Amino acid sequence: MADGAPQPAGAPGVGSDTPLRLALVQLACSDERARNLDNAEEMVRQAAESGAQLVLLPELFEYLYWPQVEREEYFSLAHPLDGHPFLPRFQALAAELGVVLPVSFFERAGQAHFNSLLMIDADGSALGLYRKSHIPDGPGYQEKYYFNPGDTGFRAWRTAVGVIGVGICWDQWFPECARAMALKGAEVLLYPTAIGSEPPEAGAMDTRDMWQRAMVGHAVANACYVAAVNRVGREGEATFYGSSFVADPSGEKLAEADRESESVVYCDLDLTAARRFRAGFGFFRDRRPDLYRSLLTLDGVER
Repeated sequence: MADGAPQPAGAPGVGSDTPLRLALVQLACSDERARNLDNAEEMVRQAAESGAQLVLLPELFEYLYWPQVEREEYFSLAHPLDGHPFLPRFQALAAELGVVLPVSFFERAGQAHFNSLLMIDADGSALGLYRKSHIPDGPGYQEKYYFNPGDTGFRAWRTAVGVIGVGICWDQWFPECARAMALKGAEVLLYPTAIGSEPPEAGAMDTRDMWQRAMVGHAVANACYVAAVNRVGREGEATFYGSSFVADPSGEKLAEADRESESVVYCDLDLTAARRFRAGFGFFRDRRPDLYRSLLTLDGVER
């Protein structure tokens, strides 16, 4: 789009006749699974009552963020997709409320374990499974002890409200993940998250701002909406910093939660305007996949 070109009517930031209302449910989690699930359901209901059509819950919200430490007993939290103890409950909730509801859970599949997400459509049907692709391993985030690297590839689902792509937490730092979902047609990129203060051995830095900036970059580079939802509160050695937010295709933050409160953040997304905006910028027209072979290597050397 040329500098100074007029912004088309209905472009991001301008009103739309058919907005998609997105709700981000920022939660505090405890070691009481029943309480966490009840709280999540109550806040999804609150979101739906306020007109939300797409509702995002945080990563692994059923329990404390246990991967801070390596303990064998936490593998008992994992369950197979078939016969799962709480996923049918959220499928029924989605159908009752008419909302699209991606749900994060700890999956056991044979002898493998995955950090997974079930995409639930507005009629309660399961559209498919995504398994977290990038698995962190460092102080306070020892996920490689628990999770196999995901084997589903990146996904974008055609839901009742649009084409939605979902990555999980550490995935959100990788531009390849966002681009892959956008290439599959995703109009909104969602990231359920569990991120907070780094422990002293990791420098005790506050990553909140760089965390948001990384995803704002995905919004701009792919000319689409990006949203992330986090948890809040102190769990073990970590203080989760909330700050759940939504960014539009121009990189503007449209809505943001605070660092401490359980809350529901709402944002109305104009997908029709975003499609025009995306086409006008030409990022996908001007791509050169023939020059990107080094991205398929670990060391950047094309062989």
